[in-house]
Amino acid sequence: MCASISQELQMLDSMAKEFAESELVPGREDFDEFPFKPLFDGALKKASEVGFFSLMLPEDVGGANRSMKALCTVLRETCRADASLGGVIFTNALAQEVMINAGASEMIPNPEEAGGDPQKALLAFAPFDNPVETKNRARAKAVDGEYFLDGGMEYVMLGGLADRVLVPAVMEGQKDISFFLVEAGLPEVRVSEPVISLGLHACPAVDIKFREAPATLVGEEGKGGDYLGQAADRLSVACASMSSGIMLGSFVTALDYARERMQGGRLILDWSQMRMSLADIAIKIKCADLIVDAAGTSVDEAEEGWQHASRAAALHICPIACDVANEGIQLLGGNGYMHEYGQEKRFRDAQTVQSLLGMLPMRKLAYLNMVLEAEKY
Repeated sequence: MCASISQELQMLDSMAKEFAESELVPGREDFDEFPFKPLFDGALKKASEVGFFSLMLPEDVGGANRSMKALCTVLRETCRADASLGGVIFTNALAQEVMINAGASEMIPNPEEAGGDPQKALLAFAPFDNPVETKNRARAKAVDGEYFLDGGMEYVMLGGLADRVLVPAVMEGQKDISFFLVEAGLPEVRVSEPVISLGLHACPAVDIKFREAPATLVGEEGKGGDYLGQAADRLSVACASMSSGIMLGSFVTALDYARERMQGGRLILDWSQMRMSLADIAIKIKCADLIVDAAGTSVDEAEEGWQHASRAAALHICPIACDVANEGIQLLGGNGYMHEYGQEKRFRDAQTVQSLLGMLPMRKLAYLNMVLEAEKY
């Protein structure tokens, strides 16, 4: 946690840490077996009750109207324990942000009315795909003022859990995407079995197909790319915070292991190479925390160039987290590959988080375009 954190955020940090320790750590290995084992419904319900799914929502729709740094604080601590819950929180926050940008906050599920039920409180979305850059498979048409969807979406996170899905689709005769809200339980909506993924196993993902499915337009036609781009500007720093949490969890596990295991007649921690590796990781974590703190402040205060700060934070930290998670495996030797130590899970989760908001190379090129357009180097 950064030294500049406020007292309010310190309290939130402590609450998130206690939640993670009590609700995520004890069953982490079992949670990671989803869909072959039950989803962690109890943890999701409690996360909804404490407000993790409505941190940045406006108060008039049942949210807490918290800052970006508040979201980053919760994501860091949850991902330190189990990044799957971080994936749930991030996906929902991204979908909410798109709808807020579209001026459709009244259509967002009200967490107070949901009564702690994640199925009613959450929004399903596809946070890995940038439909502006990829071929979109969902198509929309308007008939007598009503909208209908055909086609489908792949790898929709929370699609098998949430009642409603936020869908990017292309209107007939248009090139730019529009967003639509669809009820997942309609007979015209077919939801697949959970898709087996590399990481974030307990953040369920499915493929969805639509056949003349009734839908509600979110915002204006053809403005979806703008809504999503604005959301990515703000939520990129949240991705960086998730990666920072994964790094911290990897470091703590490696440090505890080094304090307990013996080799050559002394603790592993007393070997110089182990200490040097741990020092390198600790430095990377501290730098990541400082970057997230500065970028989060820039976003919250709408400083000049805050979009650059947010996106650069994710582009810099997420790849480092992948390297740190890999190093965390190596520091445990053969045990690093064992499921019960959690290091191999962090490696998979770090790779998955790095892909949020689109492929890393494409996001780097998009960042360069932002810099060139701003003409400030």
